[in-house]
Amino acid sequence: MIKEWATVISWQQGVAQLRCEQRSGCGNCHSSGSCGTSILNKMGPESAHQLKVESKHPLVPGQRVEVGITEASLIRSALLVYMLPLVGLIGCAALMQGWFNTDLAAAFGGLIGGVGGFMLARFYALRLGNERQYQPVILQIALPPSSFYLRQDKAE
Repeated sequence: MIKEWATVISWQQGVAQLRCEQRSGCGNCHSSGSCGTSILNKMGPESAHQLKVESKHPLVPGQRVEVGITEASLIRSALLVYMLPLVGLIGCAALMQGWFNTDLAAAFGGLIGGVGGFMLARFYALRLGNERQYQPVILQIALPPSSFYLRQDKAE
C-alpha cells in the first residue's frame, strides 16, 4: 500500500475533498544542499493535488488523513500511461517502415502511433479510474485541529 498524508478541504455527504502536497525525494539525504536535482526542485512551482475520497466519518477542514492506494493498481496505471503510447509509437513506426521502406513513413507512423497510444491510454484511464480498486482510500484519521488547545498557566 502506497500511503500519503493529506489535508481535508471539505466534507459533504460522505465525500471528502483532500489536498495532497507533492513531496520530492530530495531533502532526505545529506548532500541535498549541493545536489543539482534538489536545486531544480526548489526552483519549480509548489504543487498540490486535490482528490475526492469516500469517507463514512465526518471530517472538518484542516484535518489530516492518511490515504492509500494499492501498489498493484499504481503499477498498472503507470504501465498504461507510459507503455501504451510507447508501444504505439514503436509499433506503428516499425509497421510503416516495413510497408513503405522510407524514414518519412516511419516518422509519420511513429507520430500517428504515439498520438493513438496517448488517446487509447486516456480512454482506458477514464474507464479504469471509476473502478473501486483504483480509488484511494482513507486509512487513518488524525484528530481535528479544533480538538487541540493550548493552556497557559500564569507564572507567579
